[in-house]
Amino acid sequence: MFKLFLMGCLFFITLAIIAALYRVVKGPSKPDRVMALDNIGINLLAGVAILSILLHTHAFLDIILLLGILSFVGTIAFARYIERGVVIERKHIE
Repeated sequence: MFKLFLMGCLFFITLAIIAALYRVVKGPSKPDRVMALDNIGINLLAGVAILSILLHTHAFLDIILLLGILSFVGTIAFARYIERGVVIERKHIE
């Protein structure tokens, strides 16, 4: 019963990722696209965690940590790009 519940959760997470992908492609503005990418990252974390529970393994915990860090850094980079137009500011020496 619990395994069936987790499989259903994976199905709905897959639907949420597909909906977020639609928002990334058709988003009306750049901030909407960034939020959709962040949503995809969070849903991937949840999906890998549920898969780890289903397979009774702790091997995916490192992947969850890596995905979380990459999702956070990516969201920050996109937000800086939207705000300033560049991700890394370079100082010009005259």
